[in-house]
Amino acid sequence: MVRSCWKPSVEGDDGDESGRVEGLLWYKDFGNHLYGEFSMAVIQANSSLEDRGQLESGPLSSNHLGPQGTFIGIYDGHGGTEASQFVSDNLFCNLKRLAGEHQGMSENVIKRAYSATDEGFLSLVKKHWLSKPHIASTGTCCLVGIICNDMLYIANSGDSRAVLGRVERATKETSAIQLSTEHNVNQETMRNEIRSKHPYDSQIVVMRHNVWRVKGLIQVSRSIGDAYLKKAEFNKDPLPSKYKLRETFFKPILSCEPSISTHKLHPNDQFLIFASDGLWEHLTNQEAVNIVTNNPPNGIAKRLVKSALREAAKKREMRFSDLQKIEQGVRRHFHDDITVIVVYLNPRMSDNNNSSHWGSPLSIKGGDPGYGY
Repeated sequence: MVRSCWKPSVEGDDGDESGRVEGLLWYKDFGNHLYGEFSMAVIQANSSLEDRGQLESGPLSSNHLGPQGTFIGIYDGHGGTEASQFVSDNLFCNLKRLAGEHQGMSENVIKRAYSATDEGFLSLVKKHWLSKPHIASTGTCCLVGIICNDMLYIANSGDSRAVLGRVERATKETSAIQLSTEHNVNQETMRNEIRSKHPYDSQIVVMRHNVWRVKGLIQVSRSIGDAYLKKAEFNKDPLPSKYKLRETFFKPILSCEPSISTHKLHPNDQFLIFASDGLWEHLTNQEAVNIVTNNPPNGIAKRLVKSALREAAKKREMRFSDLQKIEQGVRRHFHDDITVIVVYLNPRMSDNNNSSHWGSPLSIKGGDPGYGY
């Protein structure tokens, strides 16, 4: 039953198998991207896995004379699987097309790719509005990392997180540096941000069940999808009543625009951890970096996932082995879906002018069941 839900797709020869399934866990212990090694793991908690993970390494443009690099995507869906699956299917394609049109990678290209993907999903919602209105209430957080020309771009809409492990020259210890900005209204800065955009709506963020939520419905203030909070035409019948607002709105409540930061890679930058918020609910940035630093690369993403699950079990005063026996759906009461991608940075492989190490393009997706619409 579980195995039939897992159809991770891998294209290209990266010298490793395409991944394995262990109960509700899918993992790929080891593979090679253009700048070093990577490891990837996804654990299911929801009755339908809503997370998606993606790594692409090779051409980053539809023009093959364009930049080469590595693309990492973490898509933490909510309300269903449709939005995260759509982003997994379309965001990288949109990015390559726009990088080709603009002759290179830039913050503007990334923002346009997010916008094009969001617009594409809203068009899908409109197309299926009468037959599948629930799609309007599905959305996804979207965290992207792009390594290209010795530069690292981090883009984020929602509350997934990217953390850099960097060796400090003075102490030789590896410190955790958070690279992404999170858009969760449980943070006061995010509540203030959305209030400033909707100054005439006193109910733009309200406390529900001891948690701050936008319109009492959702914790994130930026996402791809969530059409019911972006266009009033999708906030009426036949939308399920629990998502309907009492009053209409005249401008989008949520935004898909990512926060983007750009970093010049440094020789002391050792690795990057990309993960959905399910990991960070149980591990601090430094705890995750310490685990990666003190263990071999092979299977490191799986090790991070299992470390988070052990913490989740400890919080509920239960044994880890008992937690592992709990089936999907019920498992969500103990932890969220978790997707982790660890990407190592080898400075000797980062010279983009040296084409000798470019292999065949690699494409791997975790949590992708290959659903169609």
